[in-house]
Amino acid sequence: MNAYTSLAEAYDRLTWDVDYSRILDFLEALLQARGKHPQTVLDLACGTGSLSVLLAKRGYRVIGADMSEDMLAVASEKANELEENVPFFICQRMERLALPEPVDCVVCCLDSLNYITDPAACRKALGRIWAALRPGGIFLFDVNTPEKLRAMDGQVFLDEDEDVYCVWRGAFDEAARICSYGMDLFLRQGALWQRSFEEHREYAYTRRELETWLHDAGFADIRVFGDGRMEPPAEGEQRIYFSACKE
Repeated sequence: MNAYTSLAEAYDRLTWDVDYSRILDFLEALLQARGKHPQTVLDLACGTGSLSVLLAKRGYRVIGADMSEDMLAVASEKANELEENVPFFICQRMERLALPEPVDCVVCCLDSLNYITDPAACRKALGRIWAALRPGGIFLFDVNTPEKLRAMDGQVFLDEDEDVYCVWRGAFDEAARICSYGMDLFLRQGALWQRSFEEHREYAYTRRELETWLHDAGFADIRVFGDGRMEPPAEGEQRIYFSACKE
């Protein structure tokens, strides 16, 4: 089953600990450090739209893009609760991104770029993102580091609430540089439980690779930060952030 087909319904309940407000605070700190004040923002790989809605509440005009129609359906329901400045959602893959007009800023959070498991497709996506930005625009994103993905090998995790039970297992293939997450998901359906299985895969991109490919795509003044910190990544960092400008 494709990633996020069954998970869409339960995603927000299983990721209750993701602090989107804190993430956006850090993104805005990165913007402030660059002297950027975007009006239009593309939330790339927006998922169920939690960050898109928060961006809209802070006054940005938002487009949310994701490859999963199921996730976008949840995002649309969530956004429709806003009284004004409702985000607009489109179903697109990152490597096929095409907007009717460019935006001031693109954000891509929660290691979404890692989900592109073909390096050639990743390079193509970066080019598409560059094309989606206005001159002077900025791209902000994070990735899971190879150190984090390697550490997932053999790990087993359990997430649950009254209506959702999820067990997932990590396995890292060193030769392929891919971490696979096998997820057994159980959703309560009245007195019964519905079981489904999904496999999620993330590619272990290095900082140097991404810096090189950003430069090749046309980005300039590329900066790299630790997880939620306005300073360079520490050794063994689990998640790192990038900011890159279109000049």
